[in-house]
Formats: sequence, structure tokens, C-alpha cells
Amino acid sequence: MLDAHVHQGKFGEDYVRVLASAAGLLISQDDVDYDGVDLTIKMHTATGWSPRIEVQVKTTSRPKRRAAAFDFDGLNQSQFNKLAGPEFLVHRYLFLVIVPTKTDEYAALNTTGLLLRDVGYYVSLRDRTPFEEPDKSRHVRVSVPTANVLTVTTLRQLIDG
Repeated sequence: MLDAHVHQGKFGEDYVRVLASAAGLLISQDDVDYDGVDLTIKMHTATGWSPRIEVQVKTTSRPKRRAAAFDFDGLNQSQFNKLAGPEFLVHRYLFLVIVPTKTDEYAALNTTGLLLRDVGYYVSLRDRTPFEEPDKSRHVRVSVPTANVLTVTTLRQLIDG
């Protein structure tokens, strides 16, 4: 059995992989998470140029909802800097997957299909200013809009955008 945090994180990445697969997109992953990117998601094209995005996937089973957004405190300043600002050649996103508190509720199978719980959201930090001297011991609050639901359609739009 996996450690609870590892299990939750793995499920979050697999949730994104399932959506990407359903969208007909390709996923790749670096052998080491050195630059804050968990997954690269790209669209195959006949021209040979494949538009792509890079994502950091985070999960929570206890979301803090405020108005029309989740307040996510799970990034330290160093992790935040690997997503923030306009300097990245490939657009980067934070994907936040809300998961059930009980791992046996992550997925359910019935006669109509497989249900993955709960829901994924996305936010770009391109407009946020990185920290000049990031401190790994200090966390940053990121507001993730509840309207930014991660779906097959929105995933394609993020890449095509």
C-alpha cells in the first residue's frame, strides 16, 4: 500500500492523465521533477509542431473554498516561482485536484462507467510576480477559481490557447 500522501498525489496525476487521454492528447513526464513540472501535455499535429503546456499537479482532500475560488496554500515560494511570471517559453499551469478524504472513494465503477472523484481545477500564475529570494519554508496562497474546471474541452483549450 502506498503512503497516503503519495497515493493522493499519484491519483491526482492519474486523474489528469485520464482527461488528457479522453481529449486525445499526449502526456510526457521528465525522469526527475527538477523544474516544478509534473506533466507536459501536448497536442499532436500533422505539421510537426505540437502545442503544449506544462503543469504542476497538486491535490487536496480538504479544500478551503472562499466565494468563487479555492484558497490553496500547498505551494512553497520556490514551487510558486516555478509557475509564476511570464518568462516561461511553454505556458505553465497549476492543476488542483480535489479528492475524497477516503482513498476507497477515489473511483467507482457501475454499469454506466467509471467515475473518478472529485474534480480538477486549473489556474495560470503567469500574471503573478515571482519571489526574488524564495524561501522553501514559506507558503504562498493561490486562489484557484471554481469556474476553471478541468475538463476534456478546457484541457484542449489550454493547449490551443
